[in-house]
Amino acid sequence: MKVALYNNDQAQSLKIVADLRDKLTQAGFVLDQDQPDLVVSVGGDGTLLGAFHEYIGRQADIRFVGLHTGHLGFYTDWLGSEVDELVDSLIHDQGQRVSYPLLKMTTIARDGHQEEYLALNEATVKQPIGTLEAEICLSGRRFEGFRGDGVAIATPTGSTAYNKANGGAVLHPSLKAIQMSEIASINNRVFRTLGSPLIVPAGQKITVRPKRNSFLLTCDQLEILAEDVVAVDFEVAEMEVHFASFRHLDFWSRVQQAFIADCDDQAWK
Repeated sequence: MKVALYNNDQAQSLKIVADLRDKLTQAGFVLDQDQPDLVVSVGGDGTLLGAFHEYIGRQADIRFVGLHTGHLGFYTDWLGSEVDELVDSLIHDQGQRVSYPLLKMTTIARDGHQEEYLALNEATVKQPIGTLEAEICLSGRRFEGFRGDGVAIATPTGSTAYNKANGGAVLHPSLKAIQMSEIASINNRVFRTLGSPLIVPAGQKITVRPKRNSFLLTCDQLEILAEDVVAVDFEVAEMEVHFASFRHLDFWSRVQQAFIADCDDQAWK
């Protein structure tokens, strides 16, 4: 198996990567930063997002596994103290994986040129100065007129991030869908929105047509200043992201640990 290591520049991460590199080499793994079969992300959830954007699409069946150098992260299954256990799991790995839906964002310029992006968590459309005015279309038909700070479109795994802060629902990743939530919308006689998150299944598109053709897009950690772009399409991507599943935590267990567990335990003491 060819393994790549992707890490942040924190001292603890660098120390763990050095240890992990030695133990993987001793165990007979090939370290390949260009065309790996599996990517080990050492850091936090942000580091894993970086690994995703660095490697997604290089290999059709590439898998990711996260090793956290702090407390357990949402995407990371292993702690920094569990290097030996991780290496042992890789030795006995049989290619098992769990797959999650991705978001495809397509920008459409005035001249018809299109650019495609993939997001693991979410994408947003915002107006850096003033408010965003836009038409929201579903599968090509105008649905509503939006005015406010912006809109966020999330994958099921990204539904626990910005989407949740916007009042969106938490979706299980077995549901192949995307969800649009409003960011501080303004409702009046001219601009009237549903006021609730929209969940759209695979095969349907959400299209945002901003009134101005210069605005800000984000795609996970990437920021894009859209110039002369007349529309942005969002849909469930055909490609999925694969995580090695020999110790992949159940989604609802992740949600509970991230948002409920400690507070709930304290409440009953």
